[in-house]
Amino acid sequence: MITQCPIMPNKNFTYGFNVVGQEGTLWWHAHVPGLRATLHGAFIIRPRHGADSYPFPKPHKEIPVIIGDWWEKDLDEMARNMTKNIFSSYASASTVNGLVGDYFNCSGVAKEGFVLDVEPGKTYLLRIINAGLFSEFYLKIAGHKFTVVAADANYVNPYTTDVIAIAPGETVDAMLIADAAPGRYYMVALPNQAPLPDLQTPEYATRGMVKYKINHRPCNVTMAVSSIQGGEEEKEGYQGTSCDTPIGPKMPDVHDTITSFYFHGNLTSLRHQGHLLSQQRIDEHLFIVLGLGTICKQGQFCKRGNSSDDIQVATMNNVSFQQPAAATMPLLEAQYYHISLNGTAQELLRRPPTLYNFTYEALIPFGPKEMPLEPTYKAMLVQRFKHGAMVEIVFQSTTMLQGDSNPMHLHGHDMMVLAQGLGNYDLVKDVASYNLVNPVVKNTVLVPNRGWIAIRFVANNPGVWFMHCHYEFHLVMGMAAVFIVENGPTIDTSLPPPPDNCRTCGSNINLTPKEFYLQSKKSET
Repeated sequence: MITQCPIMPNKNFTYGFNVVGQEGTLWWHAHVPGLRATLHGAFIIRPRHGADSYPFPKPHKEIPVIIGDWWEKDLDEMARNMTKNIFSSYASASTVNGLVGDYFNCSGVAKEGFVLDVEPGKTYLLRIINAGLFSEFYLKIAGHKFTVVAADANYVNPYTTDVIAIAPGETVDAMLIADAAPGRYYMVALPNQAPLPDLQTPEYATRGMVKYKINHRPCNVTMAVSSIQGGEEEKEGYQGTSCDTPIGPKMPDVHDTITSFYFHGNLTSLRHQGHLLSQQRIDEHLFIVLGLGTICKQGQFCKRGNSSDDIQVATMNNVSFQQPAAATMPLLEAQYYHISLNGTAQELLRRPPTLYNFTYEALIPFGPKEMPLEPTYKAMLVQRFKHGAMVEIVFQSTTMLQGDSNPMHLHGHDMMVLAQGLGNYDLVKDVASYNLVNPVVKNTVLVPNRGWIAIRFVANNPGVWFMHCHYEFHLVMGMAAVFIVENGPTIDTSLPPPPDNCRTCGSNINLTPKEFYLQSKKSET
Protein backbone atom coordinates (compact mmCIF):
# COMPACT_ATOMS: atom_id res chain seq x y z
CA MET A 1 0.00 0.00 0.00
CA ILE A 2 3.01 2.31 -0.28
CA THR A 3 3.59 2.07 -4.04
CA GLN A 4 0.82 -0.28 -5.18
CA CYS A 5 -2.00 -2.57 -4.12
CA PRO A 6 -0.92 -6.13 -3.31
CA ILE A 7 -0.85 -8.68 -6.12
CA MET A 8 -3.78 -10.86 -5.13
CA PRO A 9 -3.80 -14.70 -5.16
CA ASN A 10 -4.12 -16.16 -8.68
CA LYS A 11 -3.35 -12.75 -10.20
CA ASN A 12 -0.21 -11.48 -11.93
CA PHE A 13 1.53 -8.16 -12.47
CA THR A 14 4.32 -7.26 -14.87
CA TYR A 15 6.90 -4.66 -13.89
CA GLY A 16 8.76 -2.50 -16.38
CA PHE A 17 11.65 -0.31 -15.30
CA ASN A 18 14.83 1.34 -16.50
CA VAL A 19 18.26 0.46 -15.13
CA VAL A 20 20.15 3.73 -14.99
CA GLY A 21 23.58 4.44 -13.52
CA GLN A 22 24.00 1.19 -11.61
CA GLU A 23 26.22 -1.85 -12.08
CA GLY A 24 26.61 -4.78 -9.74
CA THR A 25 24.33 -6.91 -7.60
CA LEU A 26 20.85 -6.02 -6.37
CA TRP A 27 17.95 -8.25 -5.40
CA TRP A 28 14.18 -8.36 -5.49
CA HIS A 29 11.83 -9.69 -2.83
CA ALA A 30 8.26 -9.71 -1.60
CA HIS A 31 7.28 -6.86 0.73
CA VAL A 32 4.35 -8.54 2.43
CA PRO A 33 5.74 -9.17 5.93
CA GLY A 34 7.63 -12.43 6.26
CA LEU A 35 7.19 -13.64 2.69
CA ARG A 36 10.54 -12.34 1.45
CA ALA A 37 12.17 -15.23 3.34
CA THR A 38 11.25 -17.54 0.44
CA LEU A 39 10.21 -15.12 -2.30
CA HIS A 40 13.37 -13.40 -3.52
CA GLY A 41 16.09 -13.50 -6.15
CA ALA A 42 19.13 -11.71 -7.54
CA PHE A 43 19.35 -8.84 -10.04
CA ILE A 44 22.76 -8.85 -11.73
CA ILE A 45 23.52 -5.67 -13.67
CA ARG A 46 26.59 -5.97 -15.88
CA PRO A 47 28.40 -3.12 -17.65
CA ARG A 48 26.89 -2.17 -20.99
CA HIS A 49 30.19 -3.00 -22.71
CA GLY A 50 30.64 -6.36 -21.02
CA ALA A 51 32.89 -7.82 -18.35
CA ASP A 52 36.00 -6.36 -19.98
CA SER A 53 34.92 -2.93 -18.69
CA TYR A 54 34.81 -3.96 -15.02
CA PRO A 55 37.08 -1.70 -12.91
CA PHE A 56 38.87 -4.88 -11.75
CA PRO A 57 40.35 -7.93 -13.52
CA LYS A 58 37.80 -9.89 -15.49
CA PRO A 59 36.76 -12.94 -13.42
CA HIS A 60 36.75 -16.48 -14.73
CA LYS A 61 33.17 -16.95 -13.48
CA GLU A 62 30.49 -15.04 -11.57
CA ILE A 63 28.69 -16.91 -8.80
CA PRO A 64 25.62 -15.71 -6.83
CA VAL A 65 25.88 -16.62 -3.13
CA ILE A 66 22.53 -16.04 -1.43
CA ILE A 67 22.48 -16.47 2.36
CA GLY A 68 19.00 -17.16 3.69
CA ASP A 69 16.78 -19.06 6.12
CA TRP A 70 15.11 -22.46 6.14
CA TRP A 71 11.59 -22.11 7.56
CA GLU A 72 9.22 -24.81 8.73
CA LYS A 73 6.67 -22.25 9.96
CA ASP A 74 3.84 -20.32 8.35
CA LEU A 75 5.61 -17.06 7.52
CA ASP A 76 2.43 -14.99 7.35
CA GLU A 77 1.38 -16.27 10.78
CA MET A 78 4.87 -15.55 12.13
CA ALA A 79 4.63 -11.92 10.99
CA ARG A 80 1.11 -11.51 12.41
CA ASN A 81 2.25 -12.91 15.75
CA MET A 82 5.04 -10.35 15.95
CA THR A 83 2.51 -7.53 15.78
CA LYS A 84 0.80 -9.15 18.79
CA ASN A 85 3.99 -9.45 20.84
CA ILE A 86 4.24 -13.20 20.24
CA PHE A 87 7.82 -14.19 19.42
CA SER A 88 7.70 -17.94 19.08
CA SER A 89 8.72 -18.60 15.48
CA TYR A 90 12.31 -18.79 14.30
CA ALA A 91 14.01 -20.29 11.28
CA SER A 92 15.08 -23.93 11.64
CA ALA A 93 18.35 -23.47 9.74
CA SER A 94 20.39 -21.10 7.61
CA THR A 95 21.13 -21.70 3.96
CA VAL A 96 23.64 -20.91 1.23
CA ASN A 97 21.94 -20.90 -2.17
CA GLY A 98 18.96 -22.73 -0.68
CA LEU A 99 20.95 -25.61 0.86
CA VAL A 100 21.30 -26.08 4.62
CA GLY A 101 24.63 -27.92 4.48
CA ASP A 102 26.11 -30.76 6.50
CA TYR A 103 25.66 -29.17 9.93
CA PHE A 104 22.10 -30.48 9.62
CA ASN A 105 20.94 -34.05 9.10
CA CYS A 106 17.79 -36.08 8.72
CA SER A 107 17.76 -39.64 10.05
CA GLY A 108 21.52 -39.46 10.54
CA VAL A 109 22.32 -38.42 6.98
CA ALA A 110 24.12 -35.10 6.51
CA LYS A 111 22.24 -32.68 4.27
CA GLU A 112 23.64 -31.44 0.98
CA GLY A 113 25.50 -28.13 0.96
CA PHE A 114 26.39 -25.65 -1.75
CA VAL A 115 29.60 -26.61 -3.60
CA LEU A 116 31.70 -24.12 -5.55
CA ASP A 117 34.06 -25.93 -7.92
CA VAL A 118 37.17 -23.89 -8.66
CA GLU A 119 40.27 -24.29 -10.80
CA PRO A 120 43.69 -23.44 -9.36
CA GLY A 121 44.77 -19.90 -10.18
CA LYS A 122 41.37 -18.78 -11.49
CA THR A 123 39.45 -15.76 -10.15
CA TYR A 124 35.77 -15.91 -9.19
CA LEU A 125 33.39 -13.00 -8.59
CA LEU A 126 31.04 -13.89 -5.73
CA ARG A 127 27.81 -11.88 -5.74
CA ILE A 128 26.77 -12.20 -2.10
CA ILE A 129 23.26 -11.38 -0.88
CA ASN A 130 21.85 -11.62 2.64
CA ALA A 131 18.19 -12.57 2.17
CA GLY A 132 17.74 -13.70 5.78
CA LEU A 133 15.03 -12.17 7.95
CA PHE A 134 16.73 -11.67 11.30
CA SER A 135 20.53 -11.92 11.21
CA GLU A 136 23.70 -10.29 9.99
CA PHE A 137 26.16 -12.96 8.84
CA TYR A 138 29.91 -13.42 8.82
CA LEU A 139 31.12 -15.27 5.73
CA LYS A 140 34.55 -16.94 5.58
CA ILE A 141 36.26 -19.50 3.38
CA ALA A 142 39.09 -21.44 4.98
CA GLY A 143 42.52 -20.71 3.49
CA HIS A 144 41.29 -17.87 1.28
CA LYS A 145 40.79 -14.11 1.28
CA PHE A 146 38.25 -11.91 -0.47
CA THR A 147 38.78 -8.68 -2.35
CA VAL A 148 35.58 -6.64 -1.99
CA VAL A 149 34.91 -4.65 -5.19
CA ALA A 150 31.27 -3.51 -4.88
CA ALA A 151 28.40 -3.13 -2.43
CA ASP A 152 24.72 -2.52 -3.23
CA ALA A 153 25.50 -2.11 -6.95
CA ASN A 154 28.15 0.57 -6.39
CA TYR A 155 31.87 0.01 -6.91
CA VAL A 156 34.20 0.37 -3.93
CA ASN A 157 37.95 0.75 -3.63
CA PRO A 158 39.22 -2.84 -3.60
CA TYR A 159 39.44 -4.03 0.00
CA THR A 160 41.10 -7.31 0.98
CA THR A 161 39.75 -9.21 3.97
CA ASP A 162 39.34 -12.77 5.21
CA VAL A 163 35.79 -12.15 6.47
CA ILE A 164 32.72 -10.47 4.97
CA ALA A 165 30.04 -8.98 7.21
CA ILE A 166 26.68 -8.68 5.50
CA ALA A 167 23.37 -7.60 7.04
CA PRO A 168 19.86 -8.34 5.70
CA GLY A 169 19.22 -6.32 2.55
CA GLU A 170 22.89 -5.77 1.75
CA THR A 171 24.81 -7.12 -1.24
CA VAL A 172 28.59 -7.48 -1.52
CA ASP A 173 30.58 -8.32 -4.65
CA ALA A 174 33.91 -9.96 -3.78
CA MET A 175 36.71 -11.50 -5.84
CA LEU A 176 37.97 -14.92 -4.75
CA ILE A 177 41.27 -16.21 -6.11
CA ALA A 178 41.68 -19.99 -6.03
CA ASP A 179 45.26 -19.74 -4.77
CA ALA A 180 45.27 -22.24 -1.89
CA ALA A 181 46.72 -25.74 -1.90
CA PRO A 182 44.42 -28.06 -3.86
CA GLY A 183 41.77 -29.57 -1.62
CA ARG A 184 38.37 -28.85 -0.09
CA TYR A 185 37.62 -25.77 2.03
CA TYR A 186 34.51 -25.00 4.01
CA MET A 187 32.57 -21.82 3.26
CA VAL A 188 30.89 -20.90 6.57
CA ALA A 189 28.08 -18.39 7.11
CA LEU A 190 27.71 -17.54 10.80
CA PRO A 191 24.91 -15.29 12.14
CA ASN A 192 25.97 -12.87 14.85
CA GLN A 193 23.84 -11.26 17.53
CA ALA A 194 24.15 -8.69 20.27
CA PRO A 195 25.74 -9.99 23.49
CA LEU A 196 23.99 -10.30 26.82
CA PRO A 197 21.99 -8.76 28.39
CA ASP A 198 20.25 -8.68 24.99
CA LEU A 199 17.68 -11.36 24.26
CA GLN A 200 19.37 -14.42 22.73
CA THR A 201 17.42 -16.05 19.90
CA PRO A 202 18.05 -19.32 18.02
CA GLU A 203 20.66 -18.64 15.32
CA TYR A 204 22.22 -21.30 13.11
CA ALA A 205 25.43 -21.35 11.16
CA THR A 206 25.59 -23.13 7.82
CA ARG A 207 28.33 -24.10 5.46
CA GLY A 208 29.05 -24.96 1.87
CA MET A 209 32.27 -26.01 0.20
CA VAL A 210 34.95 -24.65 -2.12
CA LYS A 211 36.37 -27.66 -3.99
CA TYR A 212 39.37 -27.60 -6.29
CA LYS A 213 39.03 -29.40 -9.61
CA ILE A 214 42.38 -31.17 -10.07
CA ASN A 215 43.79 -34.36 -11.57
CA HIS A 216 46.62 -34.75 -9.04
CA ARG A 217 46.34 -33.81 -5.39
CA PRO A 218 49.51 -33.16 -3.32
CA CYS A 219 49.00 -34.22 0.28
CA ASN A 220 50.72 -34.26 3.66
CA VAL A 221 49.44 -30.76 4.45
CA THR A 222 49.12 -29.58 8.03
CA MET A 223 46.35 -27.11 8.77
CA ALA A 224 44.04 -26.13 11.59
CA VAL A 225 40.54 -27.48 11.26
CA SER A 226 37.76 -25.43 12.78
CA SER A 227 34.02 -25.83 12.66
CA ILE A 228 31.23 -23.82 14.16
CA GLN A 229 27.61 -24.69 14.81
CA GLY A 230 25.13 -22.39 16.46
CA GLY A 231 27.95 -20.26 17.84
CA GLU A 232 29.84 -23.15 19.45
CA GLU A 233 33.36 -23.38 18.09
CA GLU A 234 35.34 -26.61 17.83
CA LYS A 235 39.02 -26.77 16.91
CA GLU A 236 41.31 -29.66 16.22
CA GLY A 237 44.65 -30.19 14.60
CA TYR A 238 44.76 -31.96 11.26
CA GLN A 239 47.67 -33.63 9.57
CA GLY A 240 46.46 -35.82 6.82
CA THR A 241 47.67 -38.11 4.10
CA SER A 242 44.53 -37.39 2.11
CA CYS A 243 43.43 -33.99 0.92
CA ASP A 244 39.81 -35.16 0.96
CA THR A 245 39.45 -33.95 4.54
CA PRO A 246 37.83 -30.48 4.34
CA ILE A 247 39.49 -27.54 6.04
CA GLY A 248 37.33 -25.20 8.15
CA PRO A 249 37.87 -21.48 8.92
CA LYS A 250 38.25 -19.98 12.37
CA MET A 251 35.11 -17.86 12.73
CA PRO A 252 34.51 -14.69 14.75
CA ASP A 253 32.68 -15.08 18.02
CA VAL A 254 28.89 -15.14 17.64
CA HIS A 255 28.72 -12.00 19.83
CA ASP A 256 31.50 -10.16 17.98
CA THR A 257 30.01 -6.95 16.56
CA ILE A 258 33.31 -5.04 16.21
CA THR A 259 34.39 -7.12 13.19
CA SER A 260 31.25 -5.91 11.41
CA PHE A 261 31.90 -2.32 12.49
CA TYR A 262 35.38 -2.32 10.96
CA PHE A 263 34.33 -4.19 7.82
CA HIS A 264 31.71 -1.59 6.98
CA GLY A 265 33.98 1.26 8.03
CA ASN A 266 36.70 0.15 5.62
CA LEU A 267 34.47 0.53 2.54
CA THR A 268 35.00 3.64 0.39
CA SER A 269 33.69 4.53 -3.04
CA LEU A 270 35.77 3.96 -6.14
CA ARG A 271 34.23 7.15 -7.54
CA HIS A 272 34.88 10.40 -5.73
CA GLN A 273 31.78 12.26 -4.56
CA GLY A 274 33.62 15.47 -3.71
CA HIS A 275 31.92 17.38 -6.54
CA LEU A 276 28.59 16.62 -4.90
CA LEU A 277 29.59 17.10 -1.28
CA SER A 278 31.97 20.05 -1.56
CA GLN A 279 29.04 22.44 -1.86
CA GLN A 280 28.33 21.85 1.82
CA ARG A 281 24.71 22.75 1.10
CA ILE A 282 22.44 20.73 3.34
CA ASP A 283 18.75 21.42 2.82
CA GLU A 284 17.33 18.97 5.37
CA HIS A 285 18.78 17.65 8.64
CA LEU A 286 17.22 14.68 10.46
CA PHE A 287 18.41 12.93 13.61
CA ILE A 288 16.52 9.62 13.81
CA VAL A 289 16.71 7.50 16.96
CA LEU A 290 15.95 3.80 16.47
CA GLY A 291 14.60 1.76 19.34
CA LEU A 292 11.74 -0.15 20.88
CA GLY A 293 8.79 0.99 22.94
CA THR A 294 5.35 -0.13 24.06
CA ILE A 295 1.74 0.82 23.40
CA CYS A 296 -1.20 -0.13 25.61
CA LYS A 297 -3.54 -2.85 24.40
CA GLN A 298 -6.46 -0.82 25.72
CA GLY A 299 -6.57 2.89 26.40
CA GLN A 300 -3.70 5.33 26.85
CA PHE A 301 -2.45 4.21 30.25
CA CYS A 302 -1.36 0.73 31.29
CA LYS A 303 1.28 -1.14 33.23
CA ARG A 304 4.71 -1.10 31.55
CA GLY A 305 7.84 -3.23 31.84
CA ASN A 306 7.29 -6.85 30.78
CA SER A 307 3.55 -6.45 31.24
CA SER A 308 0.71 -8.34 29.57
CA ASP A 309 -1.12 -5.01 29.29
CA ASP A 310 1.10 -3.61 26.52
CA ILE A 311 2.50 -4.53 23.11
CA GLN A 312 6.12 -4.03 22.15
CA VAL A 313 6.72 -2.00 18.99
CA ALA A 314 9.73 -0.64 17.05
CA THR A 315 10.08 3.10 16.59
CA MET A 316 11.74 5.95 14.74
CA ASN A 317 11.98 8.99 17.01
CA ASN A 318 9.61 7.25 19.41
CA VAL A 319 6.75 6.69 16.94
CA SER A 320 5.87 3.32 15.41
CA PHE A 321 4.83 3.16 11.75
CA GLN A 322 1.17 2.39 11.03
CA GLN A 323 0.60 0.66 7.70
CA PRO A 324 -1.87 2.32 5.30
CA ALA A 325 -5.31 0.71 5.24
CA ALA A 326 -5.53 -2.11 2.69
CA ALA A 327 -8.81 -0.95 1.09
CA THR A 328 -7.65 2.55 0.16
CA MET A 329 -5.62 4.07 -2.66
CA PRO A 330 -1.86 3.41 -2.36
CA LEU A 331 0.20 6.38 -1.24
CA LEU A 332 2.00 6.66 -4.59
CA GLU A 333 -1.28 7.12 -6.45
CA ALA A 334 -2.49 9.61 -3.87
CA GLN A 335 0.71 11.59 -4.48
CA TYR A 336 0.20 11.57 -8.25
CA TYR A 337 -3.43 12.73 -7.99
CA HIS A 338 -2.58 15.34 -5.32
CA ILE A 339 -4.85 13.71 -2.75
CA SER A 340 -4.07 15.06 0.68
CA LEU A 341 -2.92 12.66 3.39
CA ASN A 342 -3.97 15.06 6.14
CA GLY A 343 -5.75 13.20 8.87
CA THR A 344 -4.11 9.86 8.01
CA ALA A 345 -0.41 10.78 8.09
CA GLN A 346 1.90 12.43 10.58
CA GLU A 347 5.18 14.14 9.82
CA LEU A 348 8.21 12.21 10.96
CA LEU A 349 9.84 14.09 13.81
CA ARG A 350 13.18 15.56 12.80
CA ARG A 351 14.53 15.06 16.31
CA PRO A 352 13.65 12.61 19.10
CA PRO A 353 11.10 14.06 21.53
CA THR A 354 13.28 13.07 24.50
CA LEU A 355 17.06 13.13 24.80
CA TYR A 356 18.70 10.51 26.99
CA ASN A 357 21.81 8.34 27.06
CA PHE A 358 20.84 6.30 24.00
CA THR A 359 23.43 3.56 24.56
CA TYR A 360 23.07 3.11 28.34
CA GLU A 361 23.21 -0.67 28.94
CA ALA A 362 20.77 -0.54 31.88
CA LEU A 363 17.96 0.28 29.38
CA ILE A 364 18.09 -3.20 27.83
CA PRO A 365 16.35 -5.25 30.56
CA PHE A 366 12.82 -4.46 31.64
CA GLY A 367 12.96 -2.32 34.75
CA PRO A 368 12.76 1.14 36.27
CA LYS A 369 15.49 2.61 34.06
CA GLU A 370 13.66 2.14 30.76
CA MET A 371 10.01 2.16 31.83
CA PRO A 372 9.57 5.98 31.66
CA LEU A 373 10.92 5.89 28.07
CA GLU A 374 8.67 3.05 26.87
CA PRO A 375 5.37 4.82 26.06
CA THR A 376 4.83 5.53 22.36
CA TYR A 377 2.07 5.38 19.74
CA LYS A 378 1.46 4.37 16.12
CA ALA A 379 1.09 6.70 13.14
CA MET A 380 1.69 6.66 9.40
CA LEU A 381 4.98 8.58 9.39
CA VAL A 382 5.71 10.74 6.36
CA GLN A 383 8.51 13.17 5.53
CA ARG A 384 8.39 15.37 2.41
CA PHE A 385 11.42 16.62 0.50
CA LYS A 386 11.66 19.12 -2.34
CA HIS A 387 13.06 17.74 -5.57
CA GLY A 388 16.85 18.00 -5.61
CA ALA A 389 17.19 18.59 -1.86
CA MET A 390 20.39 17.40 -0.19
CA VAL A 391 19.29 15.46 2.89
CA GLU A 392 21.52 14.51 5.82
CA ILE A 393 20.34 11.89 8.30
CA VAL A 394 22.06 10.62 11.41
CA PHE A 395 20.67 7.27 12.53
CA GLN A 396 21.28 6.45 16.18
CA SER A 397 20.90 2.89 17.49
CA THR A 398 19.78 2.62 21.09
CA THR A 399 19.64 0.16 23.96
CA MET A 400 15.90 0.67 24.50
CA LEU A 401 14.84 -2.90 25.38
CA GLN A 402 17.61 -4.20 23.10
CA GLY A 403 21.06 -3.17 21.90
CA ASP A 404 20.89 -4.40 18.32
CA SER A 405 22.25 -2.98 15.09
CA ASN A 406 19.81 -1.72 12.43
CA PRO A 407 20.21 -2.21 8.64
CA MET A 408 18.32 0.82 7.29
CA HIS A 409 17.15 0.61 3.67
CA LEU A 410 15.89 3.48 1.51
CA HIS A 411 13.87 2.66 -1.60
CA GLY A 412 14.52 4.59 -4.79
CA HIS A 413 17.80 6.26 -3.76
CA ASP A 414 21.40 5.59 -2.89
CA MET A 415 22.93 6.96 0.30
CA MET A 416 26.47 8.26 0.82
CA VAL A 417 27.88 7.00 4.13
CA LEU A 418 29.82 9.90 5.65
CA ALA A 419 30.85 8.33 8.97
CA GLN A 420 29.94 5.83 11.64
CA GLY A 421 30.77 5.55 15.32
CA LEU A 422 30.12 3.77 18.58
CA GLY A 423 28.22 5.31 21.46
CA ASN A 424 26.15 8.49 21.19
CA TYR A 425 26.49 10.81 18.20
CA ASP A 426 28.25 14.08 19.04
CA LEU A 427 27.35 16.85 16.59
CA VAL A 428 30.44 18.92 17.32
CA LYS A 429 33.04 16.17 17.48
CA ASP A 430 31.77 13.66 14.92
CA VAL A 431 31.20 16.03 12.00
CA ALA A 432 34.99 16.39 11.82
CA SER A 433 35.27 12.69 10.93
CA TYR A 434 33.00 12.93 7.85
CA ASN A 435 34.41 11.52 4.61
CA LEU A 436 33.45 14.13 2.02
CA VAL A 437 35.78 12.76 -0.66
CA ASN A 438 34.88 9.14 -1.43
CA PRO A 439 32.15 7.91 0.93
CA VAL A 440 30.80 4.46 0.12
CA VAL A 441 27.45 4.61 -1.70
CA LYS A 442 24.78 2.12 -0.59
CA ASN A 443 21.03 1.57 -0.47
CA THR A 444 21.19 -0.29 2.87
CA VAL A 445 23.37 1.07 5.68
CA LEU A 446 24.08 -0.80 8.90
CA VAL A 447 23.65 1.39 11.96
CA PRO A 448 26.14 -0.23 14.37
CA ASN A 449 25.21 -2.04 17.53
CA ARG A 450 25.02 0.74 20.17
CA GLY A 451 26.32 3.25 17.64
CA TRP A 452 25.38 5.70 14.88
CA ILE A 453 25.83 6.34 11.18
CA ALA A 454 25.63 9.60 9.18
CA ILE A 455 24.41 9.55 5.58
CA ARG A 456 23.43 11.98 2.84
CA PHE A 457 21.31 11.49 -0.24
CA VAL A 458 19.97 13.69 -3.01
CA ALA A 459 16.16 13.57 -3.21
CA ASN A 460 16.09 13.45 -7.01
CA ASN A 461 13.71 10.53 -7.66
CA PRO A 462 10.10 11.80 -7.48
CA GLY A 463 7.65 9.49 -5.77
CA VAL A 464 6.79 7.77 -2.50
CA TRP A 465 9.61 5.74 -0.98
CA PHE A 466 9.76 3.40 1.98
CA MET A 467 12.57 3.88 4.53
CA HIS A 468 12.75 0.93 6.91
CA CYS A 469 14.90 -1.42 8.91
CA HIS A 470 15.66 -4.64 7.02
CA TYR A 471 15.41 -6.84 10.09
CA GLU A 472 11.97 -8.30 9.53
CA PHE A 473 10.98 -8.13 13.20
CA HIS A 474 11.84 -4.40 13.29
CA LEU A 475 9.93 -3.74 10.05
CA VAL A 476 6.83 -5.66 11.16
CA MET A 477 6.95 -3.91 14.54
CA GLY A 478 7.04 -0.45 12.95
CA MET A 479 10.62 0.78 12.40
CA ALA A 480 9.74 2.55 9.16
CA ALA A 481 8.63 5.82 7.55
CA VAL A 482 7.61 7.09 4.11
CA PHE A 483 9.77 9.62 2.26
CA ILE A 484 7.89 11.62 -0.37
CA VAL A 485 10.02 13.35 -3.02
CA GLU A 486 8.14 16.11 -4.83
CA ASN A 487 8.18 16.70 -8.58
CA GLY A 488 10.94 18.64 -10.26
CA PRO A 489 10.46 21.39 -12.85
CA THR A 490 10.31 19.15 -15.96
CA ILE A 491 8.39 16.13 -17.21
CA ASP A 492 11.53 14.00 -16.84
CA THR A 493 11.81 14.99 -13.17
CA SER A 494 8.12 14.43 -12.40
CA LEU A 495 6.20 11.37 -11.28
CA PRO A 496 4.67 9.53 -14.28
CA PRO A 497 1.02 8.37 -14.17
CA PRO A 498 0.16 4.89 -12.83
CA PRO A 499 0.48 2.23 -15.54
CA ASP A 500 -2.65 0.90 -17.20
CA ASN A 501 -2.07 -2.60 -15.82
CA CYS A 502 -2.07 -1.25 -12.26
CA ARG A 503 -5.32 -2.06 -10.46
CA THR A 504 -6.93 -0.48 -7.43
CA CYS A 505 -7.71 -2.33 -4.22
CA GLY A 506 -10.67 -3.84 -2.40
CA SER A 507 -14.07 -3.52 -4.08
CA ASN A 508 -12.54 -1.31 -6.80
CA ILE A 509 -10.04 -3.96 -7.90
CA ASN A 510 -11.28 -3.97 -11.52
CA LEU A 511 -10.81 -0.22 -11.96
CA THR A 512 -7.63 1.42 -13.17
CA PRO A 513 -6.26 4.13 -10.84
CA LYS A 514 -7.48 6.82 -13.25
CA GLU A 515 -10.99 5.35 -13.39
CA PHE A 516 -11.05 5.10 -9.60
CA TYR A 517 -9.86 8.68 -9.23
CA LEU A 518 -12.43 10.04 -11.68
CA GLN A 519 -15.18 8.03 -10.01
CA SER A 520 -14.13 9.39 -6.62
CA LYS A 521 -14.16 13.00 -7.92
CA LYS A 522 -17.60 12.46 -9.48
CA SER A 523 -19.02 11.15 -6.19
CA GLU A 524 -17.61 14.21 -4.39
CA THR A 525 -19.57 16.55 -6.67
